[in-house]
Amino acid sequence: MVLRETAKRRVVITGVGMVTPLGGNCADTFENAAQGRSGIDYISSFDTTGLPCRIGGQVKDAWLTDQGADAFSRFERYSSRGLRLMHTAAVEASSQAGLDTLRDRERIGVSLGSHGENVSVGEMSELLRFYDGNGHWDMNGLLSSCRYSPFQFFLRKADTASSILSMLFNCRGSSLSIVSACAAGAQAIGEAYRIIQDRKADVMIAGGCEATLNFMGFIGFVLIKALAEKYTTPQNASRPFDRKRNGFVMSEGAGAVILEDLDHARDRGANILGELLGYGSSADAYRITDTHPKAEGAYLAMANALEDACLTADDIGYVNAHGTSTVQNDLVESLAIRRIFGERARSVPVSSNKSMMGHTIAAAGAIECILTLMGMQRSVILPTINYENRDPKCDLDYVPNEARHLPYRRALSNSFGFGGQNASLCIGAFEK
Repeated sequence: MVLRETAKRRVVITGVGMVTPLGGNCADTFENAAQGRSGIDYISSFDTTGLPCRIGGQVKDAWLTDQGADAFSRFERYSSRGLRLMHTAAVEASSQAGLDTLRDRERIGVSLGSHGENVSVGEMSELLRFYDGNGHWDMNGLLSSCRYSPFQFFLRKADTASSILSMLFNCRGSSLSIVSACAAGAQAIGEAYRIIQDRKADVMIAGGCEATLNFMGFIGFVLIKALAEKYTTPQNASRPFDRKRNGFVMSEGAGAVILEDLDHARDRGANILGELLGYGSSADAYRITDTHPKAEGAYLAMANALEDACLTADDIGYVNAHGTSTVQNDLVESLAIRRIFGERARSVPVSSNKSMMGHTIAAAGAIECILTLMGMQRSVILPTINYENRDPKCDLDYVPNEARHLPYRRALSNSFGFGGQNASLCIGAFEK
């Protein structure tokens, strides 16, 4: 009988990449965030006339990479804007990690948090031209018009991004698509971590992408009153944990991390940026639109991440909060953090990157994981900007308005999604 190795492997980070409303790469995004700058402005990608919210976090087209353009052009007709953002982030991360030098592509996988691209108003109008309202479609007319491509099907599928990214980088290991709203990016990283721990892969490209900042993606959040409508100055609208917060700001972006087995990274001489120490996931099992009022799911995700890392709350020096700027989310997350840290809760820095770049939804967990790691490397805790009015129910140290120089070795990064899907990543400085 052959005995298999059962010890879980250490998983390190050897490459990072991102594109956000604050910048077209990791360095620019971090620098702008450290300066407390906002990437929020009036939306220009679609007509917001008459909508109660007209602001968002957009990525400049000039920031999208042209590296590998010839290869990418093969997939252009299948490719959503979200995939183009993800490709930009993945190119930066894979270049830093030196993935192109690896020969055994069967041991490299992909794990992405993503959503399919929404149908546009124009596309809906085109489809309805061929519908008589009584259940009958003029399929011949629709096909002959050539104005609604059959390849639109692939743009709507959430798994298209991971499938095409696998092709672009010739990754023949596991290919996962995580669809769990705001927790998707963090869960994609966590599940990739598990795959490497369990020896099913040596390297994973993991992260998330989101580009649903269009009318059909936007209007749903408008109708459920989730967006910030109160502030006329776009840069002031996202204000996590502030008493006058009144909704989140929707944004687009992508983040990619290269996760790798420690021994594999050492053997090839890779530059190790940090280590993923633990991952926790949970469900509120409460309501589709509301977080659990007693923070059961949020607490459980953080507790599971700490247990997975074999750490206690006393080992954590910083929490990168989900911090969406909605009344309920910020209150519940603060409650969960108090429960995790106990008497120490008010002395642990907690901040929200969403105050500066808005909510990138499926990409948020990946982007915030990277910013946490970069802050750890630089002994910098990014601020929560627009924090002006203390909420007595949110009484932690939210690093208000200015970045703080403070060394820390381990951190939690939280992502809690609509529907009660929760994830927490425990990130650490690499220790030999």
